[in-house]
Amino acid sequence: MPNVWIDTGLVLIYGSQLDADYHEHVAIQVIWPSRDSVCELNGESVQSLTVIASRQRHCLKMSKGWVLLVEPTSQLGEQLGAKLLGKSIVSFMPGADDNKYPPVDKKSAFKRLIPLFESMSIAQALLELNQSSVTDERIQRLLKDLDACFIADCIKPAHWRAADVAQTLNLSKSRFLHLFKDQVGIAWRPFLLWRRLLCALQTLISGRSATEAAYRAGFADSAHLSRTFRSTFGMNIMQAKNLLK
Repeated sequence: MPNVWIDTGLVLIYGSQLDADYHEHVAIQVIWPSRDSVCELNGESVQSLTVIASRQRHCLKMSKGWVLLVEPTSQLGEQLGAKLLGKSIVSFMPGADDNKYPPVDKKSAFKRLIPLFESMSIAQALLELNQSSVTDERIQRLLKDLDACFIADCIKPAHWRAADVAQTLNLSKSRFLHLFKDQVGIAWRPFLLWRRLLCALQTLISGRSATEAAYRAGFADSAHLSRTFRSTFGMNIMQAKNLLK
């Protein structure tokens, strides 16, 4: 049964024997170890809820627990970013997750995180309705098109060249790139790469091969996907597939 859930603006993982080398990504990361878990962040022991800022290089070893990845400009991402108070890493109460059993589905997984959100005074409803905080209508439409990949077949990345996207929005390429960075806080290219990796991960969740995941997400081959996956998540594609077992 898959224990990775992808939704608009977030990825939720419940796993065991997580071993991620040093990496960085655009998402804000939340880690919540289980009570009996051995967890190390950057070589230091962690036993409580911890939030890691976007683009913060880190490594993680956790024998069992939760990882939540949230896009910074989603409503939930903005709430988490505010809790960081300008710091790179912040820890909160509660302590570890006391439940010894894995969630059976997305609904039960989200329910298990209620203590996590209560401890940070964040509305748990944002997890299930994590909308973008972008205000420009053109960028809103673009993100809505990208979000459709979470509920339908992914749109091939060849259709997401900056010049082509700018044309559909009636903008010059330079104006589009400036507007996107201003609204989203992340440049178009790294944001699109992040979404392509989520596309590949979603393909793996559906039971397809790494080769097909690479093709659907616009990578040259599975080796190219695996290298990019490792630099972003700290593990290669085969390690990621093991999380889905």
